[in-house]
Amino acid sequence: MDFDFSDDQQQLRDAVRRWVDKGYTFERRRAIVAAGGFERAAYGELAELGLTALTVPEAHGGLGQGAIDAMVVMEELGRGIVLEPLAQAFVTAGVLAQYAPQELQAAWLPRIASGEVLVVLAQQERKARYRLDVCEAKAVVAANGYALTAIKNIVSAGDQADAFIVPAQLDGQIALFLVERAAADVSTRGYGTQDGSRAADLQLASTPATLITTDGLAALELAVDTAIAAACAYAVGVMDQTCAVTFDYLNQRRQFGVAIASFQALRHRAADMKMQLELARSMSYYASLKLGAPAEERRRALSRAKVQLGQSMRFVSQQAVQLSGGIGVTDEYIVSHYFKTLTQLEMSWGDTLHHLGEVSARMQDQAGVFA
Repeated sequence: MDFDFSDDQQQLRDAVRRWVDKGYTFERRRAIVAAGGFERAAYGELAELGLTALTVPEAHGGLGQGAIDAMVVMEELGRGIVLEPLAQAFVTAGVLAQYAPQELQAAWLPRIASGEVLVVLAQQERKARYRLDVCEAKAVVAANGYALTAIKNIVSAGDQADAFIVPAQLDGQIALFLVERAAADVSTRGYGTQDGSRAADLQLASTPATLITTDGLAALELAVDTAIAAACAYAVGVMDQTCAVTFDYLNQRRQFGVAIASFQALRHRAADMKMQLELARSMSYYASLKLGAPAEERRRALSRAKVQLGQSMRFVSQQAVQLSGGIGVTDEYIVSHYFKTLTQLEMSWGDTLHHLGEVSARMQDQAGVFA
């Protein structure tokens, strides 16, 4: 199997890497965190690079690229621990392109592609505990469409978004709706998250909404799987840079007149970090390659990937802090920010234990060498 990237994908990687290195420095990121964790100007710069249009169909002003291109972009954004939620553009564009009626696609996909609007998924509820089939939000038929009553938590950049994709119960099954921020009775409470990014709680009270699809659970599963693949790729970029910074520190820090990188015990730990990074990278590739598979196969693959990524993120981040010594937990040193980002990513879209349970539940009667 050929895992080489195409020339276009390499050029895309180089363009995003240049922007991260020159346009999204650690100092700029710290200023964005201090200002609340989201900067519309930075999101606009991603749009100018064409990244918000990457997976939008060409018929709606996008570039029509696939999951591997999105993976390449997310890896590079991970290197800079970029806060702006570009992954949400991939998630919401995918759902709208596959499930929304044509008039809704025409109204929103071109604006997502241009970066004019930020549309985010608002699916998390307190009682759900990562389960997508648990949904207390209610939708009823109203005079001009539908009305939603819901409380959704930890909505990415929720108080900055222009619209939300919201699952809700309709006639006994989960349907998916689009809710505009400007609609009546929409309220948000924004806050910073552990990694410095921004989230919000979203409250709807008989709020006007537009139906995307009545096959809401299938659409929601696709959205979350897309988000998991993006998170895996982003985490690979974070871990790659975490290893690079840590190994550079080991080569510079000296004890007893020699670099501590010469100590065998530390070399072994560094090798284990590199091994976990490469395991994570291969499973990230696997996750992105499986996004186009049938739903059951896709769900099983994405859970497998998230289990490995969760284990790798925990190991790499904890080893980086320990090998960096006391400086590893200070706000001034970038490794502490990598640690917080990887810790939060491990819990996003289902933590390792949740997905381990999913892998177990989806195992076939015969598996592995017994198949």
